Amino acid sequence: MKDISVQELKKLMDDDGTLNIIDVREPDEHAEFNIGGILLPLGKIMSFQLEDVEELKDQEVYVYCRSGKRSMQACMVLEQAGFEHVNNVNGGILAWQEQIG
Repeated sequence: MKDISVQELKKLMDDDGTLNIIDVREPDEHAEFNIGGILLPLGKIMSFQLEDVEELKDQEVYVYCRSGKRSMQACMVLEQAGFEHVNNVNGGILAWQEQIG
């Protein structure tokens, strides 16, 4: 697992709009504010319900949550499930809202 800052992720998003982004928060949190990507709550990841992202195993994946804690857990589980290029977004949505808006 690698760490990535919200600024680095934003730059990648601006440069290449086809990133594999996974939001591991709950649906109500996602509905409130999100930066795009696939909604896959941590509970599903923890129980290895990964069919929605299975095809991303050999691609770069960027995982975020509210503050970076749930996404770190999700990254560890994804790596155990065979995902090769997992990136945890440091600070999550809180950092995004504070630093990017």
